[in-house]
Order: sequence, then C-alpha cells, then structure tokens
Amino acid sequence: MPVIIPENLPASQILKDHGIFVMNPERANTQDIRPVRICILNLMPDKITAETQLLSKLSNGILQVDITLLAIENHTSKNTKQVHLDEFYRFFSDIEDEYFDGMIITGAPIELLDFEEVTYWDELTKIFEWSKTHVFASLFICWGSQAALKYFYGIEKNIFKEKLTGVFEHIKEKPDSKLLIGMDDLFYVPQSRNTESDPIATRNHPELEVIASSEVSGIHLVASKTGRQVFMSGHPEYGKETLLKEYQRDSALGMMTIPSNYFKNDDPTQAIQTRWMSASSIFFQNWLNYFVYQETDYDFTSKKS
Repeated sequence: MPVIIPENLPASQILKDHGIFVMNPERANTQDIRPVRICILNLMPDKITAETQLLSKLSNGILQVDITLLAIENHTSKNTKQVHLDEFYRFFSDIEDEYFDGMIITGAPIELLDFEEVTYWDELTKIFEWSKTHVFASLFICWGSQAALKYFYGIEKNIFKEKLTGVFEHIKEKPDSKLLIGMDDLFYVPQSRNTESDPIATRNHPELEVIASSEVSGIHLVASKTGRQVFMSGHPEYGKETLLKEYQRDSALGMMTIPSNYFKNDDPTQAIQTRWMSASSIFFQNWLNYFVYQETDYDFTSKKS
C-alpha cells in the first residue's frame, strides 16, 4: 500500500532509495480512491527513524494509506529537531474531531517509570479514550502496548532483573488468527525491553486472547476479542541495525547485555543476522488488510463505537 506522505519528509527519500512506493498528497488527490487513514502517535525519541521504519512496513500494496503523524503536545523532544515536528507532526488538539481507520502507538524508553509518573500520561489517556470512538482499529507497540493494557484492562507490568534484548523464536498460540496468515509456524521478532505486561493477568482476562508468544521472551501478540485492539510486546518494525545502535548506546552507559540471536555466534564483532524481516512485513500487511481495510466502511465514521 503506497503511503501518502509529504514529499519533503525525510522518510520519503529513504523509502524511495529502498524501492518503496510513496505518494505525495497532490498525486493522491487525483485518484478516485478513499485512502485508508492511519494515525501514528510516535513516542520514540528518534522520531525520524521510527517513522521511517513504520512507513516502510505500511507501504507494500496497491491501496493508498494516508498517514497522519502525531506527537505529544506537552512534551519537548530531545532527539528530534523542533523544525521537523513543526512541519510534519500534528497534535491531538488538531485531530480530535477527525476519524481514522487505524492508529499505531509506538513504544517509548520510559518503561521503568510508573505509568502515572510519565509526564504526558494524562494526554495519552485522553488519546486512548478518544480512540474508542474515533479509531476503528488500534495497534500498540512495546511500552505503548503496556500503557494501553493498563488503561483499557487494568493490567500492571512486571520489571525484569536485566534487560531483555535480542531476536527470539515465537510460536503461534492461535494459529487461525488472521494476523498470522502466511507466517511460518516458528517466526522471529526483535525484543528490547526491561518490563512486560503481567502475563497471568493478560491470559486470564476474558476480553483478551493471546495470539503468539516466545518460550524465552514471553507473550508477544495479544488482541481484544473484537480484534479492534492489538497489543505487541516486540519490535518487528525494527531495521537491521536498530538493536546494534541500542547495544552501542547501552554499552556506553555501562550496560553490557548483548542482544541474543542477533550477531553471528552472539559475538558483537561479527555480522548481524536478520531473521525477522519477512514475518514483519506479513504481520503489518495482515493487520492493515484484515483488521483495518476489510472491516471499515467506506464512510468509516459510521463505525464509531
């Protein structure tokens, strides 16, 4: 699905360089197609990298995907220039009267804080509540998933003794889920976190179902029984070198946890081995196709509840 993004968004040229089809709003307006409207609330510090990774996953197909990039209003980003945010991002106050087919909320490196200690928790919970009536299908990633499970279902998080990082083998717990169509029985997903949503509370909640998990890294995919909310602990959107950069950053801070199953022979001096790219592409296309596009009406405001 070609993504509709501004021509001068940095991700636009990066995606084109990788042979990915992008479309500017002017060209999209000449086609008699209602695009799938996707809002991405980007909570990651390096917003350009995060937006590029997600856009690359949403772009392979024949339908238009109209992207709105959203940032937290009462928060100053330290890793992304303000000029980029001013030009390409909107705030919740700008879009609260609009409706979206889908929304993605990213992770954020704040997982060791209690939810209520996060400076933008109040604004985030307003967006969560708004999504119930203004977004048809939502996908929550890593800390975004933990925050959403806490808000919607009261599920707390557990803190690990040490960081979980690496690329782990996952199994299908619900093989007939449309999220997993076309994926191998065993597939790999990058994980990078210090916490997890409580697995017992998650499995025991009557409104949730576990879709996929790992013997090592725990629950990965959870969906509401309606399918309108999908929660994901891992980072299938990660690029080849993302865990490398995180490892280098952590090492500079004195944390020497080497990502598992990522470097050849688990040796940081050797080559990176990508194992997750195919499953990642399939997952995002399945979510777009089966949980967003095929479920929303042409006039998607008619399915507000």
